[in-house]
Parts: sequence; C-alpha cells; structure tokens
Amino acid sequence: MKLHGVINASPDSLADFSIAETVEAARTRAELLIEQGCVGIDLGGAGSTQFAARVELEQEWDRLDGKIQTIAELGVELSVDTWQPEIMERALDAGANFMNAADGLQNPDMVALAADRGVPVVLPFLSGIDPKAMSFIEGDPMEVMLPWFEETLARVTAAGVAESQIIVDPGTGFGPADWAWEDRRNYQDSVYSQLDKLRVFGMPIYMALPWKFDGGRLELLDTLLRVGFDYGRAHLPAYILQRQRELGLS
Repeated sequence: MKLHGVINASPDSLADFSIAETVEAARTRAELLIEQGCVGIDLGGAGSTQFAARVELEQEWDRLDGKIQTIAELGVELSVDTWQPEIMERALDAGANFMNAADGLQNPDMVALAADRGVPVVLPFLSGIDPKAMSFIEGDPMEVMLPWFEETLARVTAAGVAESQIIVDPGTGFGPADWAWEDRRNYQDSVYSQLDKLRVFGMPIYMALPWKFDGGRLELLDTLLRVGFDYGRAHLPAYILQRQRELGLS
C-alpha cells in the first residue's frame, strides 16, 4: 500500500485542515505528509464535491502555480487532481509526474495528454460525465462499474495510453449531490467488499480513504484495509497506517 497525501489548494475543501493556500503552507504540509508515511502527494486546485465552487481555468492554475514546483523539489510522486486537460498539461510541465484524471478520461484531450506523456494516470469510475453531477446506481455497483472500465480502457488504450500507465479507481470519493450518508455508506460497502473484482484488469487499484471515522466510516476503512489496494489517497496517513497495524495487517 502506497499512500499519497492530500493537499487542497482550493479554499472550499470540506477537510479544512488539508487546505494550503500559500506555497509555504503547501511545502510544510507536504513535508509533514511524507514524514507520516506518504510516498506521494495529490494536489488539487478545484474541489469536485457539490459544495465546491466552479472556478475558471486561470484561477485554478493560480492556486497550483508555485505549489507544484516546491513539492516537486521533494522528489516524491506528485499528482494533480483536475478534470481540465490544460491544467494537467501545465502541471506536468511544472514538475508533476502523475495524472489524477478527475474527468475519468472522458475528454479526448486528457487521453491524448496521457498518451503523449506516458506518466502513471489514475482513472476513476464516474457514473456521469462530470464528478459534480453524477447519477445514482441502483443494485450492485459492480454490474455498472466493470463494463464501464472495460469500455473506457479499450477506448483509451486504442488512443495510445499504455496499460502499464493506468491505475483504476472505483470513484467512491465522488457521489451524486445530496446523497444521504446511509446510501453512500451502503454503496461504498458494496464496492469495497467486492474490490477484488477490479483485479480482472491487471492494474493497480487506487482508493480515496476516509478522513472522518464516525457513522460507520471506520468499519468501511477496515474493510478496505483487509481487502487490500495499491494506492491510497489519504488526508490522515498516520491514522491509516496506525489502523493497519492495529488490524495486524502491516
């Protein structure tokens, strides 16, 4: 399990402790996350939840510029989380070495960029084109997710993205607006308990890990840790690793 620590350059992140609005704050948080066990950083300049404001391209870039460069100096894996190909291209030019393609590689320009740069790319499942406007999935989510990945992987590899680049993400960090927590919890429990089904693609699995642990979230984390995954996007890496030890899994 490789952890990528979260730094939010957007001021409307729900996890306010992860927000870094200055270059200095981003560097300080990155160093702390690495000290706590992360081998990478995931940096985002625009929130993807229904609560986050839409921002123009230049505003998103202004939030990232400088932060990417200073984190890149630390020599770790560095992804930028965005659905805008223009932002991703600038981020890679500035020192990022991973793509966290929040658009689910739906935009042909994002696919072309991944093919051209050859860096690892996180591919999240989206039940809709936009992570802020997703639809509900009735019944077993794997009955929708597996065919979606099969179709998407066929399309992007045909466009030149190497299978060895791709890291699949079941997209449980996204969800329809106004989704009641009980419904989200049940959905996540179904996905996590069947996570091994994603191994059919022979690609690493990337998971968005919880930063709150009430309301059944700790039990969901325990399920994830027991099932196993390859990359974890973590706001609180020290806690994740502590929980792994407590479960006797480290």
